[in-house]
Amino acid sequence: MRERRSALGLDRDAWFLLLPALLPILVLSVGPLLYGLSLAFTDAQAGRTDPTRWIGVDNFADLRYDTLFWDSFRIGLVWAVCVTAIQFALALGLALLLDQNLRFRWLARTLALVPWAMPEVVIGIMWRLVYHQDAGVLNATLRDLHLITENVNWLADLSLALPAVIAVGVWAGMPQTTVVLLAGLQNVPRDLHEAAALDGAGVWRRFRAVTWPALRPVVFSITALNFIWNFNSFGLVYVLTQGGPGGETRLPTLFAYEEAFRYGQFGYAAAMGLVMIAVVAVLLTVFLRNRLTEVDR
Repeated sequence: MRERRSALGLDRDAWFLLLPALLPILVLSVGPLLYGLSLAFTDAQAGRTDPTRWIGVDNFADLRYDTLFWDSFRIGLVWAVCVTAIQFALALGLALLLDQNLRFRWLARTLALVPWAMPEVVIGIMWRLVYHQDAGVLNATLRDLHLITENVNWLADLSLALPAVIAVGVWAGMPQTTVVLLAGLQNVPRDLHEAAALDGAGVWRRFRAVTWPALRPVVFSITALNFIWNFNSFGLVYVLTQGGPGGETRLPTLFAYEEAFRYGQFGYAAAMGLVMIAVVAVLLTVFLRNRLTEVDR
């Protein structure tokens, strides 16, 4: 009994020590999240004088037939999948390169982190200048290489806006993926590589048999986190295009933002957020379940 009380006392002490860290999370994250989710079941609007009413699932019923929202959801999935996949492929190649014993490797690793140190707003403004139709570096370079004869308005063309924004998302998100993969590569035993090389295994075979199995848990984790981060992206795309042209880059987060703060439909926007959370959770559950099943095999 005394041991149990002692253990409970230690638990209370531990919780007391954790309170300074837990309180900001509860107040600034969990509380607003729960409040926002509760708004999804109300008719909350900006500027109304009568009390907010509980309307159940009416917002979700209206959302079923909102083609603009589902178009934005499709665009968001295309954006998240493309950015995550390209980001991973390029980051893996860069991590493998930075893992080699090259001259000035420290400088290359430092430069690879530059986009990570820049706020999304700064990145968006910088790339808007790069993509500028008349004074942009990209058009000037392509003209000098005789690849184009007329300036291209990259962020206003219906067929080019989304690929252009995806390219910026890949550039901005590569550093953290590279760092995580490079850390995973550092944990791959060098002895296994040396043993495989002595057995006559080439570079590709060593990567498949030694590097990839050791790196797989890291790959699954960073891929899932990147997908969540990219799907919930807001600031970068908002600064670049504000969802244009013609809604071609309007991600679901941008759509919900406009519904809430431009049109004042807080309840309806909260319902959109709840749908996004549910769909992403289902997709990630399926993805992680399949990957973990492969690992167990």
